[in-house]
Amino acid sequence: MTTSDPNRSTDRDPTEAVEVQRYGPTPPPDAAPGWQQAPAWTSRPARIIHAAPPRRGLGAAPLIAIAVAAGILSGAFSAIAVSNLVREPASAIAEASTVPGADNASNVRVIESSAVIDAVAAVTPAVVTIQRSGGGLLGGGSGTGSGFIYAADGWILTNRHVVEDADELTVVLNDGRQFPGEIYGVDTLTDLAIVKIDANDLPAAPIGSSADLEPGQLAVAIGNPLGYENTVTTGVVSGLGRQIQASDATQSSAETLRNLIQTDAAINPGNSGGPLVNSAGKVIGVNTAVNADAQGLGFSIPIDVAKPIMQQALDGDPLTRPWIGVYYVPVSPALAAEEDLPVEYGALIGTTTGSGQAIFPGSPAEDAGLQVGDIIVSVDGKQITADNELSTLILPHAPGDTITLRVLRDNSTREVDVTLGELPAGS
Repeated sequence: MTTSDPNRSTDRDPTEAVEVQRYGPTPPPDAAPGWQQAPAWTSRPARIIHAAPPRRGLGAAPLIAIAVAAGILSGAFSAIAVSNLVREPASAIAEASTVPGADNASNVRVIESSAVIDAVAAVTPAVVTIQRSGGGLLGGGSGTGSGFIYAADGWILTNRHVVEDADELTVVLNDGRQFPGEIYGVDTLTDLAIVKIDANDLPAAPIGSSADLEPGQLAVAIGNPLGYENTVTTGVVSGLGRQIQASDATQSSAETLRNLIQTDAAINPGNSGGPLVNSAGKVIGVNTAVNADAQGLGFSIPIDVAKPIMQQALDGDPLTRPWIGVYYVPVSPALAAEEDLPVEYGALIGTTTGSGQAIFPGSPAEDAGLQVGDIIVSVDGKQITADNELSTLILPHAPGDTITLRVLRDNSTREVDVTLGELPAGS
């Protein structure tokens, strides 16, 4: 049923809420008696008050003594009351400020919004658009992606798939300036690349750490998806140590990306290579490609994985990755039960077929005395798990670094120091 108000104008105020425009203003509530008002009637029976018999009064002396004592007590109580009134507001304020959860939801939203705004302001000037032309099948490798400046003299971190096979790169800065870009190097183990432009005094993004990330903390993705520059999406760190199968644009090849940060911050085509930022305005990851089945999920490469190659570029060294020189099988509860292993986690040195060389001759593993059948259970005190495999834990290191492995051999535990080598070409 519809109703109409003859006194209401048919012209709608566009500033009103849609409910008000359609149904009209909400009628005022009926007046109700205030709490000060007495009830109009009562169901209580009337009380009959009987007159008390007269009492004999006290003498004058006792009355005077009682009056004096009452005066003294009254003065003392008044002084205490005044003192309490003076102190009460301060103590109440202190108590409110120390009670957990005293801030209301509105204050929490303001704090979160302010953190996002500050984080975006700190990083956005360093975010760039990378335009690729040529390359690919029949010259169809053109496209755009994102990246960010990590050193003021023109060093840019991005995804390998953003720049790979390009004939020409154009880097567009946040302020609109354009520079030709040169691929300094690509990472052989992850979807990362370093691009260099000839410029100085550029805004550089603050670099954070991904070592202590926790699910639930704020995550902000910045990039240039679908041609929309400086797009900001927010979410949380949804998971750590994720693994996905990523395909190239032609769907002709795929690679496994490991140890990724999972986030629900929207990451779309064109976001690739852009930064994932924490609430402190520091880069914690590099947004990368996702598979088509990952609805509503984004994935980023942890920034600690990228730091070694970032530093190698600054030092003028070729991009290399660390290498132990072993084949290993991840230990699982099923494998432990099948092989009667003493632990249900770690990396068992050996091959899945039991044949072939599990330890490369002249490798760091051989130099350190590792043997087939050893189970590596931790790297520098970090336990090897299904989400943190041996290769994942050594990836943030550079060739020449020394790491400490905890190894189980013949049901005894030993600490083994290994100086990492350089991953051979083509490995």
